[in-house]
Amino acid sequence: MNSLRLIVKDSSLRKKILFVLFVLALFRVGAAIPIPGVDAGRLAAFFSGNQFFGLLNIFTGGALDNLSILMLGVGPYITASIIMQLMTMLIPRLKEMYHEEGEAGRQKFNQYSRYLTVPLAMLQGFALLALLGQQGVLGELTAFERFSNIVIVTVGSLLLMWLGELITEYGIGNGISILIFAGIVAALPQAVRQTLFTFDATQLPILIAFVIAAVAVIAAVIVVTEGQRPVPVSYARRIRGNRVYGGTSTYLPLRVNQAGVIPIIFALSILLFPQMIMKFLGGVQNAVIQNLSQAVLAFLANPWTDAVLYFTLVFAFTYFYTSVTFDPNAIAENLQKSGAFIPGIRPGHSTAEFLYKILSRITLVGALFLGVIAVLPLTMRALTGLVTLTIGGTALLIVVSVVLETLKQIQAQIVMRSYE
Repeated sequence: MNSLRLIVKDSSLRKKILFVLFVLALFRVGAAIPIPGVDAGRLAAFFSGNQFFGLLNIFTGGALDNLSILMLGVGPYITASIIMQLMTMLIPRLKEMYHEEGEAGRQKFNQYSRYLTVPLAMLQGFALLALLGQQGVLGELTAFERFSNIVIVTVGSLLLMWLGELITEYGIGNGISILIFAGIVAALPQAVRQTLFTFDATQLPILIAFVIAAVAVIAAVIVVTEGQRPVPVSYARRIRGNRVYGGTSTYLPLRVNQAGVIPIIFALSILLFPQMIMKFLGGVQNAVIQNLSQAVLAFLANPWTDAVLYFTLVFAFTYFYTSVTFDPNAIAENLQKSGAFIPGIRPGHSTAEFLYKILSRITLVGALFLGVIAVLPLTMRALTGLVTLTIGGTALLIVVSVVLETLKQIQAQIVMRSYE
């Protein structure tokens, strides 16, 4: 209550929170405006029968399920950011820009990510609209109308990217994460209503088990998100003139889940790609290609096949992305330059090996956790046969992570003002 009073009294903090709420209101209005030519009935049937497009809808902030002008969400920008992160492993200049040139280098790096977002948004918009057109979701459109829809959804994605950066700059928290969070939360009332309308007294034990599992998942997400392995670091004492510097001890926090939800997004994109290709090939007038397409789609339609592939990809990408974003050699070099060392470990190469060993062990826990969270909805659906009572593990992971991070930033603002 004391924190709420400080928020209400402080004009600067109050303006930041009101700005975030205003941008979220604009986002929800845009998410309710559909593009021309949508058949709502066929669209609902398509999403109800496709699990992975339902997961993709999470990352569009709930704007994909009605084909709104913001249907792509921030997905293209996230994909562009991931590609740029991966390019740092191949292009040394990008690695220097991101890791060694400070804030100016990161701003230039982010600008390249924005440029890359434009062609990715157009490509993703074209692929989704063409696929949905084959399913009969979109009516008979002329070439100009199709091109107009691609331009509309591309501009919508760029608009969301801009709004997310405005939240980061003028509001509280990470803007892109908050937009995804808003889309997930906005879908909760509809999910609860659907569950109540289809409620059957014989399903009460399953419902109780679902609630218990949901609470357990939230608790596990909090523990793993906040979990870290502190590595003790000591600074050597240095004498300059009549003054003594250093001699202090601190620790280097290694998070259990270094990668966040990026591996899940990446794995989802990889799994969606062959499905989209096979659906395109299914319309080709060739019996061999059509049979091949049907066989691959039938194989991927098996929920247990989906779960195994999804888990494997998330597990592998967690290790891969962690190795991209966290470089033990660079950390060891920086520690050595600043006169710091890990007690009992030689500076330099031995320190890098020690950090790599610890990171590999804790990443194993994080990778297993992300894999379980990713396949949890598919497993629950396969076991219970209920479409509405599925725990959105990925959605919970995003929601809890965003709430924790935003609360930390608000608390930091309150503490800073208390000191003043």
